[in-house]
Amino acid sequence: MSRANFLRVIVVSLLFALVLQPEWFAPIFEPFTPPGAVVIYDRTSLLSLSLSHLGIVAVASLAAIIVAVLLAILVTRPQGKAFLPLSRTIANMGQTFPPVAVLALAVPMLGFGAGPTLVALFLYGILPIFENTMTGLSTLPPATMEAARGIGLSRRQRLIQVELPLALPLILTGIRLSVVIAIGTATIGSTVAAHTLGEVIIAGLLTNNTSYVLQGGLIVGLFAVLIYDALTQLETHTRKRLGVM
Repeated sequence: MSRANFLRVIVVSLLFALVLQPEWFAPIFEPFTPPGAVVIYDRTSLLSLSLSHLGIVAVASLAAIIVAVLLAILVTRPQGKAFLPLSRTIANMGQTFPPVAVLALAVPMLGFGAGPTLVALFLYGILPIFENTMTGLSTLPPATMEAARGIGLSRRQRLIQVELPLALPLILTGIRLSVVIAIGTATIGSTVAAHTLGEVIIAGLLTNNTSYVLQGGLIVGLFAVLIYDALTQLETHTRKRLGVM
């Protein structure tokens, strides 16, 4: 087993242990716990919070991927270039407004819960996917595109069979950045009653219990590291398969 795979096994094992058997780590977190306070967060199952956290990130990221890729395809077509400024404005919208501000604006319309968090993560995640997809579709090898036209492929066939596969490594890079940002940003959803790991961190801040903050932050951090690594491996595999460095 390589050193990288060995480290992955350790990180995965640590994450599973923290989520499924957090009481095993009580001696480690106890020094950070105020006298008389509970060491391990027990108001809600850490497994339940983790699954809900990842579910919210997955839904928001999927929506961001669909919208960002479709927008990028539109503005890289001859008939859609006029929409590039508008598309860039839409993609930049989430980055212009902080997620907390989006939550505050969304709560009156959607109420408390996962809804405002989904909107905030969706808006915040569009830009990196849109920019990378647009770059990937705009920098395709001219010789390859000419060959695709030469064998009689239609525009739709060229898009599906040539352009998107060649642009996939860059698209995956944008998705990786977007998803990892969403994993960390989703914690603020607990300020509007979304069921995320931010609940543990907020509880620790409100009760001055640093052990709660460490537990929530460590689990979120491990999820981010593992998902970042998995998407990086997928991107590397895709580049090798396509012969792109």
